[in-house]
Amino acid sequence: MLVVGRKPGQYIVINEKIIIKVVKSDKGHLRLAIEAPKDISIVRGELLNQE
Repeated sequence: MLVVGRKPGQYIVINEKIIIKVVKSDKGHLRLAIEAPKDISIVRGELLNQE
């Protein structure tokens, strides 16, 4: 696992196809924007663990 610190407006790129950008960071709350090809599924972690 890679752990990185980013500020609003900064981003990371995965495999030159997926961009994860910090849109807002405030008092322990983080808002991300994720840009990825349509064939890649993006699901929130808590939805994967629902039974």
